[in-house]
Amino acid sequence: MQTELLREDQSRSSQAPAPDSRPRPERSRTDCPILLSPRLVLRAPHEDDIDALAHLANNANIATMVSRMPHPYTVADAADFVRRTKTGAIGKCVYAITKADNGAFLGCCGIEPHPDGRTAELGYWLGEPHWNKGYATEAAQALTDMAFRTRDIDQIDARCRVMNVASRRVIQKCGYQFQGSGMVDSLALGGMMSVEWYRLDRKTWISLRSWGGMR
Repeated sequence: MQTELLREDQSRSSQAPAPDSRPRPERSRTDCPILLSPRLVLRAPHEDDIDALAHLANNANIATMVSRMPHPYTVADAADFVRRTKTGAIGKCVYAITKADNGAFLGCCGIEPHPDGRTAELGYWLGEPHWNKGYATEAAQALTDMAFRTRDIDQIDARCRVMNVASRRVIQKCGYQFQGSGMVDSLALGGMMSVEWYRLDRKTWISLRSWGGMR
């Protein structure tokens, strides 16, 4: 999982599957579509999220599993995060993960383009009270579908800490395949941590959608 994410790419129409039949939601001012799934709405973070964001993110069990989240995590950190998402300092497609039925804030996710212009990276985190309910998988699948349908990319990468079994399960459920392992800096740990690297390419994604392998 990562936390601060990210930018947009150019749209892709020629190779993408047909969009969902339901009406497309309006785009935010950063031109990133609001994403709908059976139980979730993924939309831009805003000021009303600050208290919930600070409460959920101030958790070592989360911060030590991602690379760019400080610990402790304060209300000032949350306010700065929301401010920077609005200005594009983090990147354009950063999402708050919220419940569709009541709007409750659950966590964050996003897509970050790589310098090669052909690859993006998926990142996400959920507040601990919302773990083991399938929300992370639902959000990751919605974000993966959006990225392939609207961006001119060939593959999406995802990384998780080696010891993070739950995050590994989420990545694998979304069809990502193991590529290797390595080390990345961790802000909360103040040093390096071991991570696994996974990748989903466009052809595999199209096959999984055709087979009904991603739900």
